[in-house]
Amino acid sequence: MGKKIVVPLAKGFEELEAVAVIDVMRRAGLEVVIAGVDGEYVEGAHGIVLQSDVKIESVVADDFDMIVLPGGLDGTEILAKDTRVQNLIKAMGEKNKMMGAICAAPVALHKAGVLEGRYTCYPSIEEQIGVENYVADEKVVIHSNVITSRGPGTAICFGLAIVKELCGVEVYTQLKEGLLANYC
Repeated sequence: MGKKIVVPLAKGFEELEAVAVIDVMRRAGLEVVIAGVDGEYVEGAHGIVLQSDVKIESVVADDFDMIVLPGGLDGTEILAKDTRVQNLIKAMGEKNKMMGAICAAPVALHKAGVLEGRYTCYPSIEEQIGVENYVADEKVVIHSNVITSRGPGTAICFGLAIVKELCGVEVYTQLKEGLLANYC
């Protein structure tokens, strides 16, 4: 049985990060479920609307192998404040499941108390999290069960890092070559 990933989307999410990462994971054969925090249709930071597969309240940590949070300042603020999302992140952390966040979204992991050790994020967001473990010069940082990335321009690399962790080097290499993503 394949790995299953939940991607919570909140109003103001960064579309490039969400779509690129979801696309890369699905190309690898991962089952990706988009969970709407604000309802069935969620509007991104630049007016692009995505349809959710499920509502966030129906998501249970036991049903998923990983949670992936796209950034976007407004969307991240919601992910960091929404009790349902925070409880889901905490439950995933307690079960030592994989977690990923890009751009501003590591703030939501930090708020849930699961962002420990090395991480990266969009420049300046580290000030909300703590600079002591911040890595400024890597596109993707993996520490224990948490994968973080910097922003829209690193979204494909972030998706590929997730694929490498969940599907292995062979699938990662084939997908990276097929995407012409030699910069990752």
